[in-house]
Amino acid sequence: MDNLELKYKKLIIALSVVIPVAVAILFGVKVEGYDLTFLPPIYASVNGVTAILLILAVLAIKNGRRQLHERLMKTCLMLSAGFLIMYVAYHMTSESTSFGGEGNIRYVYFFILITHIILSIAIIPMVLFTYVRALSEQFDKHKKLARITFPIWLYVAVTGVIVYLMISPYYS
Repeated sequence: MDNLELKYKKLIIALSVVIPVAVAILFGVKVEGYDLTFLPPIYASVNGVTAILLILAVLAIKNGRRQLHERLMKTCLMLSAGFLIMYVAYHMTSESTSFGGEGNIRYVYFFILITHIILSIAIIPMVLFTYVRALSEQFDKHKKLARITFPIWLYVAVTGVIVYLMISPYYS
């Protein structure tokens, strides 16, 4: 493990625990007096843009456009952070919406939702370690981890949009 990776290892592990725990705790906090019901289509769109940029970033690096890849990946990181802030703000100010679909579509929805939630937690350290390996110019290790990180991050981004589209008819 490189010095930079060692330096950030404890921080990455801490963030990987603190972020999901903080989100879970904040879900229980309700702040009155704010109407943030406009946020779900925005943060779903942020997920969609993130998915597109992740694909463009992979295409950029495959075509030898390292600076473009780097800018796209930094943008994906910022979009993901923005998504998280909007998502938590919405859930702190609004009641949760129940999925109203019936039959098999209900099982499909919950399968997508549950895998989305689990993988959104798992992706945090993967993205951060992948990023630090690029920063420390350990490109072989970066590429090896990115091959695993990319499809999971892409799945989380795409399923975020799908979950929104499936539940949006049931928003009050």
